Amino acid sequence: MTPRFFCPPPLAAGAEIALPTGAAHHAARVLRLAAGAAVTLFDGEGGECAARLTRVDGRGVVARIDARRAVERESPLAITLIQGLAAADRMDYAIRKAVELGVTAIVPVTTARSVARLDRERALRRVEHWRQIVIGACEQCGRNRLPAIRTPCDLLEWLRTPSSTSSRLLPAPDATQGLAQLAPPGGAIEILVGPEGGLAPEESAAALAAGFRAVRLGPRILRTETVAPAALAAMNALWGDWR
Repeated sequence: MTPRFFCPPPLAAGAEIALPTGAAHHAARVLRLAAGAAVTLFDGEGGECAARLTRVDGRGVVARIDARRAVERESPLAITLIQGLAAADRMDYAIRKAVELGVTAIVPVTTARSVARLDRERALRRVEHWRQIVIGACEQCGRNRLPAIRTPCDLLEWLRTPSSTSSRLLPAPDATQGLAQLAPPGGAIEILVGPEGGLAPEESAAALAAGFRAVRLGPRILRTETVAPAALAAMNALWGDWR
């Protein structure tokens, strides 16, 4: 497969651009590509560009764009993941797999049982770290649009914000309905996942009061980093691009 790299917009046919530091390192040091190698570049705003490396040396990696192609690999489902802040590796895993499975946006939220606690400075650093995970996942899986990653906020405050989302889902082991029993969504979907230890009772009650519907993901208790990938895979199989 032709190597894929994210480059900030805009990308235009005929232009020569320097690859960002991380992409340049991966191209030159990991993949050991040389001048003349074919690559695919995307800027996260849709479509991708066929390109060829024109320089690989100590000064950086430069590519010349040949043509832009209107290629999209987005899920037909517009899904926002509201993910309770979890330990670093678990959070990274949940975000990476959610991107691979087509999520449109990710909202990290602080909950009563969140192990991770971020002050403003650490939150900004984590958002940039998560954005790099989003970029890497898009490079790997072929997506040409970057899912949005929001700054962490308090769950209860977020729930008080009005929403026009047509389908809001809350995975819960004691729910009486599964995804297969729901009608196909007619619009955007939100799925709320708690951290390690799950949501506190008052948080679950607030989510239900805000229009979330409890859904069951089978008889087993899933880890926080497993819930979103499992639910996204099921939704793609039922209503999305796995049919």
